[in-house]
Amino acid sequence: MRAESALFAGVSLFFAVCAVVYGWWSREPAGLAALVIACLMAALVSVFLLRQYQKEGPLPQNRKQAEVQEGAGPVAFFPPRSAFPVLAAVGTALVGLGTVYGLWLFLIGVGILAPGVWGFVFQYGDRGTHTGASE
Repeated sequence: MRAESALFAGVSLFFAVCAVVYGWWSREPAGLAALVIACLMAALVSVFLLRQYQKEGPLPQNRKQAEVQEGAGPVAFFPPRSAFPVLAAVGTALVGLGTVYGLWLFLIGVGILAPGVWGFVFQYGDRGTHTGASE
């Protein structure tokens, strides 16, 4: 992660230089603000990656003598079937179209999007809380 941190530090430095040059020549605040925010976001990622490297050390991908098993983490849980992604997608599309065509379509989209997001969040909310032993 040290190389990734250096990469994002370079991106941050690039945006910092661009912000200084742009601010000096244009004296336009909107573009300057966008460049400063881009610089800060890249710096944030760089600092995060550097802290992770300091905390956890090099990743197995960065060591030549690492085994394949070292890079394998826990297998995630993938739900078998769910209607909530479809609800969220349709709701998001209707909310987007509602901003163009009218409030009525926007409200229908919110009405479809809310259960989709609710389902995404709470569908497997109790997963992992049960130990399997009868109480």
